[in-house]
Amino acid sequence: MRILVAGESWVSFTNHIKGFDQFSMATYESGAGPWIRVLESCGHVEYLPNHVVGNQFPSQIEELKQYDAVILSDVGANTLLLHPDTWNRGERTPNRLKLVREYVRQGGGFAMVGGYLTFQGYEGKGAYAGTPIEDVLPVQLERWDDRLEAPEGLDVTVQEHHSTLLRGIEGEWPYLLGLNRLTAKSEAQVIATADAWPLLVTGTYGSGRSLAWASDIGPHWCPQTFVDWSGYRQLWTNIAQWLAGREKG
Repeated sequence: MRILVAGESWVSFTNHIKGFDQFSMATYESGAGPWIRVLESCGHVEYLPNHVVGNQFPSQIEELKQYDAVILSDVGANTLLLHPDTWNRGERTPNRLKLVREYVRQGGGFAMVGGYLTFQGYEGKGAYAGTPIEDVLPVQLERWDDRLEAPEGLDVTVQEHHSTLLRGIEGEWPYLLGLNRLTAKSEAQVIATADAWPLLVTGTYGSGRSLAWASDIGPHWCPQTFVDWSGYRQLWTNIAQWLAGREKG
């Protein structure tokens, strides 16, 4: 199984002021570590952090079709739309959102994971509403900032207990601290909700499969207690296998 993962990284700039003096510091960070390790247990994972997505995300359908599944997590639409050749040199380049749509139509597996720069996200800067990606997703997106911050916690409720995505997962799920507000499409299957909001939703597009996970894969929305939960590894193993059409009964 080959999985392409894009996003889940950031660069932080901080200013330290100490009386008369100050200095600045930059750090690179990624929240994908434990999640990527789970996916790697399922097969080969090619991970593209945000700062290389613009250059390295496939620009041809033949390149995308080398993967059994493609997952976008906390990477905005502009990063995929604005290839450096377009942004810096004003050249025509393929629309990679349309390529993902075609990839799924031809039988690929696609998932989007929640965050501040997926679905719509912080101030709507994820900007996927009305794009070819929304066509593929099993959910409809709001047209504005769709974040739901819940410091009091969101309780997860399983809706489809017999789904293969829940194979091997038993007992109560840990709480979550936020998600992107989504609306399941009429033909979609809502596997789990968080305080009545769709959390895990699946669907089809053409010959392919699509999945939406409305929360994050790590803190803060997905607390460390959720990441450390035994069901976390099983859930993402099941998701990877389902996206690739290799789920077990």
